[in-house]
Amino acid sequence: MGETLKPVVAGFNRSLSIETRAERLTGDPGAVLLREVLDATDIVPWMTAQMKDDRREADVVHDLPSLVRTMVLLAAQGWRDHDDADALRHDPAMRLAVSSSAGLTPFSERGLASQPTLSRCAAMLAQPDNLKVLRQAALELAGRNLRSENGGERRDRITLDVDSLPVEVHGHQPKAEWNGHYKTRIYHPLVTSIAETGDMLDARLRPGNVGTAEGALDVILDVVDRAEASLCKITHVRIDAGFPSGTLLAGLEARGVHHVARLRANPALDRLAAPHMKRPVGRRPTEPRMWTHELDYQAGTWDEPRRVVLVVKERPDDLLLDRFFLVTSISRFQMDGQALLDHYRQRGKAEGHMGELMDVLDPALSSTNRAKSHVRGKKPKKVTPAVDAFACNEVRLLIAMLAYQVMHVARRAMTRTTKTPWSLRRLRERVLRAGARLVISARRMTLILAEAAAPFWAAVWPQIQMLRGASP
Repeated sequence: MGETLKPVVAGFNRSLSIETRAERLTGDPGAVLLREVLDATDIVPWMTAQMKDDRREADVVHDLPSLVRTMVLLAAQGWRDHDDADALRHDPAMRLAVSSSAGLTPFSERGLASQPTLSRCAAMLAQPDNLKVLRQAALELAGRNLRSENGGERRDRITLDVDSLPVEVHGHQPKAEWNGHYKTRIYHPLVTSIAETGDMLDARLRPGNVGTAEGALDVILDVVDRAEASLCKITHVRIDAGFPSGTLLAGLEARGVHHVARLRANPALDRLAAPHMKRPVGRRPTEPRMWTHELDYQAGTWDEPRRVVLVVKERPDDLLLDRFFLVTSISRFQMDGQALLDHYRQRGKAEGHMGELMDVLDPALSSTNRAKSHVRGKKPKKVTPAVDAFACNEVRLLIAMLAYQVMHVARRAMTRTTKTPWSLRRLRERVLRAGARLVISARRMTLILAEAAAPFWAAVWPQIQMLRGASP
């Protein structure tokens, strides 16, 4: 904006004066910490080595790794829009964190990439081959972190939670549609995460009017293949009542992937459940309780009967019992009804992590189909085609997911060393967005942190260094 605050005196305390000075102050020192996570896992070179940069060399001011780091770190620090890069153009911590240069060179460069440059980068990342690499990056980052926690070895097993999320959009975004269930105009992405650890592995942007299970089988099998190559030996899948079609269940079983899913009630299931909808003998409890019954059931679209567990719920103030149904490929000898119920109820953790993705990262999906009218202030000799705005919005979603994953690595490191749980919001407010000052003396730089943040940085920094060498 260009304004400079002239010295003023606070009315509530005449001894306090307020002014601005040309000092290297920052409110985003956490960008340096997160850059250390990116470097320790070596994920950015892994990505950019597989990506195609189709810019002319003479036009390149910011190399591809610095652009990717800029987009990820802006999202992680809570700056949702590319326009924010202009406001932070000369922020010392951000300039150091995104630059591919060493020493004091980042301060002799032009600063952060501008909004048009970042938008062109998003369009470049939206190309199919680049988009594939970007999608794989979150799972690769999760794999490197989890292997480092597990002594370099893959885990024995993990549980994949798959769910669809509404992302409300405004304006004329391509393929954004009115969804009658959510009663708003949305995209309807499919997100895959690990319930045990909270890692986000995959996100697929879909039009707003698609069904919950549309395309789910191909997505799940793709993530299972990549997870078993990098993360674990065996995967289980948990899904909610919108997913279990006969095709999806048969596809998972054909690949040997165990699943557990909630089933929507229907008259046939209610008839099977009726003999079991009775309260146990004795006085009614003062607290809610649940119990299970084993059923065999074959829906009209299923090719064979499957194990269904009836879960009966009793609440003290309700006259009637409630119930729901779980279908699974796990045998009752591997997991009885109560154990299966406990396993399924852990989906709440995954839903909480997905809620963090949408709340804390809050991806702004706002790309539209507009052809470029000016290049560096001049009209081009020929009209350039409009970008694939739907793919650009998927890039924004994947960048937000990658930012979540980088923060999540830092969050897990903080949890290990402090022995207390951390939310992403608390991590950002207490650790990443503390005040700091950068002091330069000769050829050396010192980032001086606010005293309130120093103990957290001292705790998490050694944990981040343990990530080095975790890459394949």
